[in-house]
Amino acid sequence: MAHPLPRRAFAVPILAVLAGCAIGPNYKRPDTSAPSSYRGADAAGNAAAGEMEWWDLYRDPRLAELIRASLSGGFDARIAAARVAESRAVAAQVHGQRFPGLGYEANADRGRNAQLGNPYTQGNGTTANGFDAYLGAAWELDLWGRVRRLDEAARSQYLATEEGRRAVLISLVGDVATAYYELLELDEELSTAKEATQSLGESLALFNRQLEGGTASRLDTASAEAAVATSAARIPDIERRIAIKENQISVLVGANPGPVIRGARLSELAAPPEVPPGLPSALLERRPDVREAEYAAMAANARIGVTLGGFLPRIGLSALLGGVSPQLDSITSRRAGLWSVGGQATGPLFQGGGLEGQYEQARSAWEAAKLQYQQAALNAFADVANALVTRQKLSEVRAQQERAVLAYQEAAKLSVQRYKAGKASYYEVIQSQLALFPAQVALAQTRRDQFTAVVALYKALGGGWGGDNKGPGQR
Repeated sequence: MAHPLPRRAFAVPILAVLAGCAIGPNYKRPDTSAPSSYRGADAAGNAAAGEMEWWDLYRDPRLAELIRASLSGGFDARIAAARVAESRAVAAQVHGQRFPGLGYEANADRGRNAQLGNPYTQGNGTTANGFDAYLGAAWELDLWGRVRRLDEAARSQYLATEEGRRAVLISLVGDVATAYYELLELDEELSTAKEATQSLGESLALFNRQLEGGTASRLDTASAEAAVATSAARIPDIERRIAIKENQISVLVGANPGPVIRGARLSELAAPPEVPPGLPSALLERRPDVREAEYAAMAANARIGVTLGGFLPRIGLSALLGGVSPQLDSITSRRAGLWSVGGQATGPLFQGGGLEGQYEQARSAWEAAKLQYQQAALNAFADVANALVTRQKLSEVRAQQERAVLAYQEAAKLSVQRYKAGKASYYEVIQSQLALFPAQVALAQTRRDQFTAVVALYKALGGGWGGDNKGPGQR
C-alpha cells in the first residue's frame, strides 16, 4: 500500500517550515526486544562488559606483538582505513551543498564579427578583441530540509563505514589470536607425536631383544614396527600444518610467509581470564557491526526525506559580478561592469510515477535496513550466549580429559611392567600406548579451544577498545 505523504507533498513544506524541521520522518531506533540476561551467564556475569583491553586479555607478550603488527601493517586494517577515508570525503562533498557555491570565469578572444565566441552582427566585418571576467554565486535555499537530509544520510553512511572499520579491527585481533593459539596447539601435537614415536620405538626395541632371546615372536615385532611407522608418519603432516598456520599469521600481520616466533607453550600459558558479559542492552552500544547496521538504517531513513523533497520546488539564488570589454585594460571600468541577482524555482509537474517510485524505493530500503539492524542485534545476542555456553562446557570437557590422560599414562606404564614380567602380551602394551597419545592430543586441543572460546566471547562483546561507546541513537 502506498504511503499517503506523496499525495500531500505540497502541504508538507508548510508544516516543515512552521516546525523548523526537515521534511521526512525523524529517525527512531527500531525495537530489538533485548533479553534481560544472556543464556549461560551466571549472576556474577552482569558486570560491565569489555572493560579489559586485548593486551590484558591474552597475557602473552609475543601475541601482543603480533596483534599490534596486524593493526599497523595488516592489509585488512589498511583497507578498512582507506574505505573510511573515502566515505569521509563523500560526506564532505555532500555537506558542502549546504553552503553557497562560489566560482569565477574569465574569457579572452579575438575574432571577426564575433565577440567572446558569439556572433556580433554590428561588427561591420571588422576584427576585434573581447574580454570578460566575473564572479558567480549560487545557493539552494533548503526550505524543506532536502539538503539537510542528504547531509544526514551521507554522515550516517560515513559513521557506518567507521563502525565497519572497528568491526574489521576486532575481527582481525580475534583472527590473529585464534591462529596463534592454533599454532601453539599444533606445536603440542608435534611434541606428542615425537614422544609417541619414541615410546613406541622403545617398545619395538624391547620386542626385538626378546625376539633375539626367543621369548617373543615375529608377530610382536611386526606389530610394534607398524605402530612406530604410523606414529612417525604423523610428524611430517603436523609440520606441514604448522607451516601453513605460520604463513596464515604472517599474512594477517602484513608480512611475507615465513616462520613465526612463539612465546610460552600452550600448556604453560595462564588460564584464560573471565570476561564479564554485561547486560544485553549494553551490547547494542558496543558491537560495531550492530552500530554499523544502525547507522545504515539512519541513512536509509534520511533518504526518505530526500525523495519527499523531490516532490517540492527547489528555490535557488544566484548572483553575478564582473566586467566585459573589448579592451583588457578597460574591463574594470565602470562602463564595463556587469552584475545580476536572481532567483529560480523549479519543480516537477508530471513524472509518470517516477517520483512515487523513488519514494517507495526509499521506504522499502528503510524497511530492509531496519530488519538488518534487528537481525544484527539478534545475532549479537546469540554470539555472546554461544560463547558463554562453549566456555562453560569446555571447562567440564577439559576436567574429564585430564582424568583420561592420567589414567592412560598409568595404564601404559603398567602394561610395560606386566609385559616385562611375562604377565601381559605385546598387544596390551601396544594398545595402551596407542590409546594414550590421542588422549593427549585431545587435551591439547581442548586447552586451545578454551583460549579461542574466550577470544570468541571477547569478539562477541564488541572488543576491548575503550573510548566512546555511545550508540548511533545517542549521538
